[in-house]
Amino acid sequence: MKKILTVIGTRPEAIKLCPLVLELKSRPDQFESIVCLTGQHREMLDQVMETFGIKAEFDLNIMSPGQSLAQVTARATTGLDEVIGQAKPDVVIVQGDTTTAFCGALAGFYHQVPVAHVEAGLRTGNKKAPFPEEANRCLIGQLAEWHFPPTQMSQQALLNEGVPSERAIVTGNTVIDALLWIRDRVEQNTPALPEGLEAWLDGKLVVLVTGHRRESFGGGFENLCSAIREVADAHDNVGFVYPMHLNPNVREPVSRILGEHERIKLIEPLSYEPFVWLMNRSTIVLTDSGGVQEEAPSLGKPVLVMRETTERPEGVEAGNAKLVGVDKQLIMSELNTLLSDEAARQAMADIRNPYGDGTASKQICDVLAGLE
Repeated sequence: MKKILTVIGTRPEAIKLCPLVLELKSRPDQFESIVCLTGQHREMLDQVMETFGIKAEFDLNIMSPGQSLAQVTARATTGLDEVIGQAKPDVVIVQGDTTTAFCGALAGFYHQVPVAHVEAGLRTGNKKAPFPEEANRCLIGQLAEWHFPPTQMSQQALLNEGVPSERAIVTGNTVIDALLWIRDRVEQNTPALPEGLEAWLDGKLVVLVTGHRRESFGGGFENLCSAIREVADAHDNVGFVYPMHLNPNVREPVSRILGEHERIKLIEPLSYEPFVWLMNRSTIVLTDSGGVQEEAPSLGKPVLVMRETTERPEGVEAGNAKLVGVDKQLIMSELNTLLSDEAARQAMADIRNPYGDGTASKQICDVLAGLE
């Protein structure tokens, strides 16, 4: 039996790793599953863990107000070093490109415990965009023993960096496992939604907005919010819904520019089930989130990506997503086109999902079970 330590820090990590943890727990003859939370996100992370019914064996709770990235990194690495020393796992699993994932890989490497990297091989080629995620995932790629890229393109990036092909195994993305699991639940039973939201959406074309990237703080968010407001002014059959990230660098410009508009609804961050319900109800998704770029095409939603580059180009190549950055005129142009032209929406909405079939967790566990 192999002891597997899964390290989770943020809400997106939890969404993508909970299906894998459930798969590990479903095989008690093969695996002993241990979960460690760093608490890089707190409330939003806890909501996801509760949704999937998973309790962590360790919780470092590292966050405090005003910490720098260096301080977060130091606290996470120190805490994970102690957890690995105590738990003595056979494998450490990290996911994606967060500070938590990098620190988990580093602590595992220091203990000479093999590291398995879920969602490996994503690259923009620009270490400053997204920051610090691009550097994090490249560094994890150097530390990991096993790599689980979601697509052929991400696998090729790893091969180009010298990773042996037998250690870079395409599985699809575990976010699709999570999405399909939750979608089936919310289609049968509507989850608890913010009061009045469902009625407010009735009869509208819905644009779901998620924006939180630090490289857009300041002028980028000013441009984004101005674009949304002008498009909302121009379409009386459209409703924008923006679950606001907790970061004050996001909330201040969003509240100031978009607040009180009759066709814009600003709401608090949603737990995963109502978020999937809202994404499924949406007409268009405007986002800078990596995970949403994968999820929305699986639900047949056109995606406008508010970033200059993306480590998920498969969606762009398939035609489900377009890069618009935080260019006010470009955001307005693309939104206006999609809101006014049903054929243009449908052309992007056709599901050509390049990110997997919902079996990534099973495939990863099959590989881990066969490790000597």
